[in-house]
Amino acid sequence: MQKVSWEREPGKEETLTQSETHRRHGWVRTGAILALAAVAAFAVACGGGGGQEGGGEEPVKIGLLATLDGPFAAFGEEAYRGAKLALLEHGGKLEGTAPRDGVSGAEVAGRPIELSYESSDGTPDVALEAMRRLVEQEGVDIAVGPLSGDEGLAIKDYAKTQPDVTFLNGTSAAVQTTLEDPAPNFFRFTTDGAQWMAGLGPYVYEELGYRRVATLAEDYSYPYSQVGAFQLQFCDAGGEVTEKIWVPLGTKDYASFIQQIPEDIDALYVALGGSDTVNFVKQYDEFTGGEVPIIAGSSTIDQSTLQQLGDRMVGVPSAAPVGGALDTEGWKEFADAYTENFPDALPAPSLFAWGYYVNMKAALQGLAEAEGDLSGSHETYNEALSNLTLESPTGPIKLDENRQAIAPNYVFEVAKRDGTLVNEPVKKIDEVDQTLGLGVEEYRSLAPYERDFTCR
Repeated sequence: MQKVSWEREPGKEETLTQSETHRRHGWVRTGAILALAAVAAFAVACGGGGGQEGGGEEPVKIGLLATLDGPFAAFGEEAYRGAKLALLEHGGKLEGTAPRDGVSGAEVAGRPIELSYESSDGTPDVALEAMRRLVEQEGVDIAVGPLSGDEGLAIKDYAKTQPDVTFLNGTSAAVQTTLEDPAPNFFRFTTDGAQWMAGLGPYVYEELGYRRVATLAEDYSYPYSQVGAFQLQFCDAGGEVTEKIWVPLGTKDYASFIQQIPEDIDALYVALGGSDTVNFVKQYDEFTGGEVPIIAGSSTIDQSTLQQLGDRMVGVPSAAPVGGALDTEGWKEFADAYTENFPDALPAPSLFAWGYYVNMKAALQGLAEAEGDLSGSHETYNEALSNLTLESPTGPIKLDENRQAIAPNYVFEVAKRDGTLVNEPVKKIDEVDQTLGLGVEEYRSLAPYERDFTCR
């Protein structure tokens, strides 16, 4: 169906088909076709087609996209749980605890919330097709997702073609999604993969005494951001990254990559995720004895991975915006709600549960502040999101001019609490912006975070 354009072309009138008018406004036939056409014309003249003003009873349709297939399938389940928790804060009731079970009864500004689901496998092509189904077949007003880095780059570009839909990130964390040529209707209330590394490089140099480090990471945009930002701050502190090893997503046999790891290093920085982490660490220990310490990326030692790898991970440092052992009041409330509503889930919310919760919470809070107004091309709603300061479980979050989060970050070390492995915070960095404090011009003057990024 044709949709109202983001900006009218000079001299070109917007139009709506009758079926689109029926779908969006719930009008019923009253008999005369001419009367219906008159109503439709009036709606167009008043900027209709994007939702009601002032919080009418028309439902707001929200689409949720996460990974329920591929190596990040467990992350996708956590993401769905986190998003649903935000809906419970607006009167929603769980219809079950399985990923695709619905949430009924949620309402914002007098408008019921209808939730639609789609799944991807962590790859951009699959994510794009899934998002197209949500937007073009389900007709969602707001989309939350995706989960992984390259997926986010694809959805950012797609958002530019769908100005009547507002997109909020899930946990995809490629830097370029918002730093370079951002979409005006794409909002990321979670920090990016480079921001998630804030503080780790200086910590392992100054506190752990590491001077020479090699890196091993998956070969796509999000690990590029993680490795690049770690390398930037580690080198600035005085350290040296001697070798960078890239592996395909979903690798099962790491023997050839383990052979490439230099012997004369103090630690190995590892940016893998999900089953990739588990497979690598077990093979790494088998082949080398695990004598070289590991430094972990943000997704490398989530709660699920820690439980699978056990005490071997005690003492491993990492950095992320969230960790299971945070002791802030907001985090405790969030964690309690998570375990209460999903008793069969992990003992603490993961980065993925947190990220989808934060972005869904922002979507709903922005809708409340806009009084449910999705008219036109969501101008009122998008302005409300742009100006939002979100009180998240880990601290306040606000957006920069590219609609990218500025938020706290933490350095962690794995510790054992009451028999459970957790990421224990050892350092907090407040208000981490996308340039890691360097400023936009200096940050953009650096080589982009790609495979061959080097220290400055």
